[in-house]
Amino acid sequence: MKEMQRFTEQFQEEMGWSISEGSYPETRTSLLGNYMLLTTEVAEVAEELRKAFNLTRRYMDEGMDEDAAFRLASQNVKEDIGKELADCLAYMVKFANFFGIDMEESFYAKMEEVKHRQNKDAVATGSTPQKNQA
Repeated sequence: MKEMQRFTEQFQEEMGWSISEGSYPETRTSLLGNYMLLTTEVAEVAEELRKAFNLTRRYMDEGMDEDAAFRLASQNVKEDIGKELADCLAYMVKFANFFGIDMEESFYAKMEEVKHRQNKDAVATGSTPQKNQA
């Protein structure tokens, strides 16, 4: 992950895509612009999932078993989902670099926190709600 952060920082500098570190208004505008770009990329991941679900339905309408249809649809969108996830990762790493965050250290610390989190919803219902998963 550290190598990815170094690569991303150099790549974004070369491309002129670094977050502005000028005045506060310039930096704020740059951060918000990059945040909007990140959310756009997340929406593109959702669009690829929608494509997979629509393909699954089409394959099922053609007589394919549901599980087989979903596996085939997933393979059809795999490359594009990978590209969109890579775009998301690039923006997340850009933010981490700007704030001086070691992504690898932060990731493992967060997973440890999640592992030991007391989930009141799960205790009450006996299941783990999606919203509480990392």
